[in-house]
Amino acid sequence: MGPKAKKSARKKKITKAERLKQLQEEEERRQKEEEETRVKHEKEEMERLERQRVEREKWHQLEAKDLERRNEELEELYLLEECFPEAEKLKQDTRLLSQWNHYIQCDGSPDPSVSPEINTFISLWKEETNETLEEVIAKSKLVLNLIEKLRLLLLQTPSYDLEDKAIIQYQGSILELQELLHLKFNVATERLLRQASTLADLDSGNMEKVIQDENVTVYVWANLKKNPRYRSVRFSETQIRFEIPRILATSGIAIRLLHTHYDHATPLRPVSASLQGHTATVTHFVKDEVQKGEAEISKELQEEYKQQECESVSVYEEETKVEEQGDTEVQMSFVQEESEATKCELEMKLLSEAVFAAQLLLIENANEKPCFCEDNEVDLCQFTTLGGVYHLDIFELPPQCKPMKGWMIVEILKEGLQKYIYPPESTEDFETENAFPPIEVTLEVQENVIFFEDPMVARWDAEGKHWQTDGISNVLYQSEERLITFSLETFGPVTLIQDTHINMPFQSWELRPLDVNKVLLTVTTVFTEIQIQIKENLCMLASVKVDNKKHSSTLEGRWMTPISFILALKETGLNIFPTGHSHFYVVINRKEPLVEIKAYRQLALLTSAFAFGWSKWNVECGSKKVIVKLREHLTEEELVQDPNWTLLMFSGDRAQRLKINENSETFSEALKEETEFHSTLYHLVKDFASKEAMEKIRSSKCQFIDSVCYMLLSTRLLSYS
Repeated sequence: MGPKAKKSARKKKITKAERLKQLQEEEERRQKEEEETRVKHEKEEMERLERQRVEREKWHQLEAKDLERRNEELEELYLLEECFPEAEKLKQDTRLLSQWNHYIQCDGSPDPSVSPEINTFISLWKEETNETLEEVIAKSKLVLNLIEKLRLLLLQTPSYDLEDKAIIQYQGSILELQELLHLKFNVATERLLRQASTLADLDSGNMEKVIQDENVTVYVWANLKKNPRYRSVRFSETQIRFEIPRILATSGIAIRLLHTHYDHATPLRPVSASLQGHTATVTHFVKDEVQKGEAEISKELQEEYKQQECESVSVYEEETKVEEQGDTEVQMSFVQEESEATKCELEMKLLSEAVFAAQLLLIENANEKPCFCEDNEVDLCQFTTLGGVYHLDIFELPPQCKPMKGWMIVEILKEGLQKYIYPPESTEDFETENAFPPIEVTLEVQENVIFFEDPMVARWDAEGKHWQTDGISNVLYQSEERLITFSLETFGPVTLIQDTHINMPFQSWELRPLDVNKVLLTVTTVFTEIQIQIKENLCMLASVKVDNKKHSSTLEGRWMTPISFILALKETGLNIFPTGHSHFYVVINRKEPLVEIKAYRQLALLTSAFAFGWSKWNVECGSKKVIVKLREHLTEEELVQDPNWTLLMFSGDRAQRLKINENSETFSEALKEETEFHSTLYHLVKDFASKEAMEKIRSSKCQFIDSVCYMLLSTRLLSYS
């Protein structure tokens, strides 16, 4: 480094005093910044606390306002919800009217609810012993109708109106009719098989008979030739086929496939003890309260009448005796009218409480599973039989009719139609172990049943009285052809089963008004989209989509009562109706029963004018609150222009609009600006509803509101979405 550079470096060197001064300035600047930051933070904190104070004060004011008008709002809601007991009264009238209509119809058919009539019908039918299969199938329409009526009586009659004696009577009649109908099929089959030789096919030499009906299909094949090479039994013009072993091909046997499109094999589910206990409690409570109320009313009115009579005597003591008698009659008439009105009011109040209790039973979650299933046993809480029952039977061929001198002579065995045991209980007399291989069976699946996954095959265990899956192998389902093939070790009743909860939990739902007293409920699941129309006291399947493609169903366009409609949907595989045990098999968004039932009742009140739908935030708000999205029903064109929804949160006793929307990133219970709390969803919606919307709501019929509520309670959309 040259002398010039050294000199420049010395000039740039900072003195100690300058360095101290720099540090001091930096420290002062830092302190100043810290002070400014502290002041800013303090100011922000004060502003935040002030905002909180204002919000808290505003919140308390809104709570106080809500509390102040709560009684008034709840009283108005109670008046609106009188539609539920009114609808129940109409149902009672309908049940009585149906009995009267049956009485005046005089068509010869029994009333299944009247024990002497149904018992007489059963006794007379037992005496008829010479019916053909065609005659039995024709009679089965009436029998199935009687069974269905009894089944609906058990389901449609409210728990508080159904006595234990009636339950036992109806279930006993159902079982008798089911057993007798199956016995009649066996007797008629024996009669047919006695004539097998006269009905033999010219080509094969064996007999084949197929009889089809909307409820039953019977296939009968009689092995008359006993040809060991004839191993494949296929019914003409069908895909139904049996591959039989040599031992059967050379035996005098008959194979019958009785396909009943109904299931009379699965035992009837007994009414649970809790339900019977609840029924008795509610029934006795209602009767006791009515009697107590009548006594109190009578006592009060008697005292009032005496007081009025005394006043009448003191004021009008100069009136004539005739006039006094006239006044007394008028007063008595007035007192009686007032007594009747008060009694009616009390009955409606008690009926309202009973209806609420019955509705609450629909969303009750069982505390434990009803039974423990053994290995291979089908759990009927988890699985459902679909497509009816295939009764597969091998019978010993009875003695054949023989013509003799213009007569037909036939030997009738006293023991009747005998089943051929396959495989036999003892196989010691047979040469090889493979003499009794499984029988390969191909069956046609009922057309109006939907399987979302390949069905499982189950066989009936007569000893254990349950369905089980062992003894069945090599199951192959051809969905396009609707055929199922499997190998069966032994013959007996067989059915197809599907997971009951395959469509649960739901992905989304929407309830949209179509008109006054008419709505469309859309439920979307993993596999399907189901649209249901509800009007007055009826429901109809509007459309079904499977894999986003329209699926035709025999139920479309058929209006039915809600309970009949639900049964019909279940029987076709479209099960979107959870039971009290479903939460053991499905992960659900559990809600408090009282919150859930109040929400459904109030949504039903509003649905004539407002559309409701699933919200993703319903999962985030906990079990004590529910969240739905809502918008006033507009024309389809306006809906496209304004697709925005309002979010409502309801806790059973408080309803509010939320600040967040469906697209918000995080959940918040913050109240929407310029809105208030209310005790009911009805009064919350009333704040921003149009005049036309409120007129629609007030003009809704009680049966319509009740039907919508029943469908919401049956689907439990708030817990199972």
